[in-house]
Amino acid sequence: MLIVDDHAVVRSGLKLLLAQQPDIDPVGEAGTGREAIFQARSLKPDVLLLDVVMPDQTGLEVLPKLVHENPEAKVLLLSMQDDPRYVREAFAAGATGYVLKEAADTEVVAAIREVARGGRYVSPELGARLLAAEADAERRASEDPLSEREREVLRLLALGHTNQEIAQQLFISVRTAETHRAHIMQKLRLQSRAELVRYAIDQNLLEE
Repeated sequence: MLIVDDHAVVRSGLKLLLAQQPDIDPVGEAGTGREAIFQARSLKPDVLLLDVVMPDQTGLEVLPKLVHENPEAKVLLLSMQDDPRYVREAFAAGATGYVLKEAADTEVVAAIREVARGGRYVSPELGARLLAAEADAERRASEDPLSEREREVLRLLALGHTNQEIAQQLFISVRTAETHRAHIMQKLRLQSRAELVRYAIDQNLLEE
C-alpha cells in the first residue's frame, strides 16, 4: 500500500490507521506526483491511495502515469472534491475507487479492501449523486439529441453563417462543418434552413 498525499500529517494519520489493520501493509508514502511515480516504480504496491490535490501534479494528472507504470495496481482516489465530474474523470483515467477525505476511518479501510479485491468503490453519498447526474444527463440527451458542438454549428447556421465561416470560427475544416450540418438536419429531421432557424429560435439558441 502506497500513500500519496502532500500533507505529512495526513500521511502519518493514514499510515497509523492502516498499520493497525492485519491485512493492509503501508509500504511507503509520497508527497508529490513525481515522488509517487518513483515510489510506485520501486515498491510495486498492490494498492495506491492517491490524493487529488497536490502541488506539482494533480492526482488526476499523475494517475495515468501510475497506471502505466503499475498496470496491476489498484488506485483509490482520496479527495475533498465531491463533484461527480471528478469521479467520472478519475475512473476514465484508470482509478478503481474514489473516497472522500471526510469519510470515516472505517470507510477508508473498507474502500481499500474493496479495490484490493478487484472491486470498484465510490463513497455512498457521492455514488448516489453520480447516478442522479447520469440520469439527468440521459434525460437531457433524450430531450436534445445534439452534441454541444452540433448546437454551436446550429446556432451559427441559424445566424446565416456559411460552412466556410463556421469552419473558421470553430477552428474546424469545412468538411467537418458540412458533416455537422448533415447530422443536425438528420437528427432533427429538418428539410430546410427555414426549419433549422425555427428550431434554433424555439431552443433560444440565438439569444446566447
